[in-house]
Amino acid sequence: MIFRLNSIISVTEVLAVRRIAPYLFSLLTGLLGLSVQAANISVVGVYPGKAVLVVDQGHPKTYAAGSDVVPGVKLISVSKSGAVLEINGKRERIAMGQHVGTTRHSSAGTVTLHADGRGHFVTNGQINGGTVRMLVDTGATVVAMPAYEAKRLGINYKSGQVMRVRTANGIAMGYMIQLDHVKVGDITLYQVRGLVQESGLPVTLLGMSFLNRTKMSRDGDTMVLEKRY
Repeated sequence: MIFRLNSIISVTEVLAVRRIAPYLFSLLTGLLGLSVQAANISVVGVYPGKAVLVVDQGHPKTYAAGSDVVPGVKLISVSKSGAVLEINGKRERIAMGQHVGTTRHSSAGTVTLHADGRGHFVTNGQINGGTVRMLVDTGATVVAMPAYEAKRLGINYKSGQVMRVRTANGIAMGYMIQLDHVKVGDITLYQVRGLVQESGLPVTLLGMSFLNRTKMSRDGDTMVLEKRY
């Protein structure tokens, strides 16, 4: 645990609507189809220009660089150490044996997350505009991140309130700060309490200072966050 987040229209207008309705329906159907896709993708093998991927714990399948894996996800390149995927327009390097969970956006202010193979809810988000991989942790009082991540994001965390944090490996130095904004999917929250930890924290935690401002519901391997305020 971290630290103790009725109108009238003419006949002409009616006919015009009838003519364009099929095109509008087709467009909306396409957009909705893109918005409800989600997947967990693992890199299990690499070859020159190709990668073997497992999607949603299915059978391994070989994809060539430049091909679409699922809607919104494209395999960009492959190296000996892993692959680069483009997920919703953003590129992410996935090492051999690692996996990435894509996020489904169901409506404004709502995001659906899917558990990985270990039952953890991990998602790509943003802190102060920078992309961060975050682990959902209801046991973390605030959004907590390692110092190296804060430095990468350009956060001047040492101007925050100094405190001592109890970790599994003992006491570590921490700095309580105010994050300008934290974004996960379609949910953006402003002025979120955060903690930067000098040691003992391997990954950024999406804690209760963010989660308390959402309505959380879970059904098996699916978690839905809905913005409350």
